[in-house]
Amino acid sequence: MNANVPPSSTSIATPTEHAASHGGHGNPAVVGLAGFGMTTIVLQFHNVGWASLGPVIWMGLIFGGLAQLIAGLHEGKIGNNFGYSAFTAYGCFWIALCLIQIGNAMGLFAVSETDLGWFLVIWAIYTAIMTPGAMRASTGLGLVFITLFIGFVLLVIGHFGPHVFNVIAGYELMVCGALALYVMAHQIYKDAFGRDVLPVGKPMI
Repeated sequence: MNANVPPSSTSIATPTEHAASHGGHGNPAVVGLAGFGMTTIVLQFHNVGWASLGPVIWMGLIFGGLAQLIAGLHEGKIGNNFGYSAFTAYGCFWIALCLIQIGNAMGLFAVSETDLGWFLVIWAIYTAIMTPGAMRASTGLGLVFITLFIGFVLLVIGHFGPHVFNVIAGYELMVCGALALYVMAHQIYKDAFGRDVLPVGKPMI
């Protein structure tokens, strides 16, 4: 999730050269995007009625939450403010969402459907703010954030109105999660093969 250097750059870097460009470390975005994409998809399996909430909680706490939070902190170390903000924020989103569900199950600080709707409202606003930055990086990353924003809006509607919008959001956000995994695979394969195997396109704006 590097908004400073567009992922669509045509320059070819070997894995060693790429590590050097990150101060001798790997690219934290490949972990952050995987945590975001995979956990988002698992949550949608629940939203459309295919899976229980259990897998969402544990994956959300560990991979969507903790791993993404760590990735965000590493993005901060290499000076990428976009990745720093996005991965850290969405890592905290997953931790908070899972703790809300655990709290509800234990009767601790119970959160109603409407309360959760307001929680989603502020995340929709944050995503709207971040979307132009993602669009500035590449088409692929821009589409991740556009579909994420649409998904949040659908979930907000579903929590304040007809529940069917939560199901619609479930299918739409599966696309978002798949796009995130595509952008992750773009970077993994680019490093592994020394060329752009899965292009993510030029900046949208």
